Amino acid sequence: MTHYVAIVEEAGSDTAVGVWFPDLPGCFSAGDNVDEALHNAAAAVTIYAEELAKAGRRLPDPRSIADIRNDPTVAADIRDHMVALVSASVDSMHAAE
Repeated sequence: MTHYVAIVEEAGSDTAVGVWFPDLPGCFSAGDNVDEALHNAAAAVTIYAEELAKAGRRLPDPRSIADIRNDPTVAADIRDHMVALVSASVDSMHAAE
């Protein structure tokens, strides 16, 4: 099973918890708490993969956490927010093949 690094942004009890993926531009999710947001994030990756497949594309290979930490466009987010791994099924990754 392949895992994508997810950035989990929690701003307090009055706002939703947001999740986004540095390797999957435009793929994001949210929930009322961290558990719900991460559960929804797995579904978001599947939906993202399905949309790519419709366009004849497939999910990109995920970068390692070390590579993402060295990415200056994401470094501050890695430092300031929680990081999680969200799995993508092999079927989702190769849907366009």
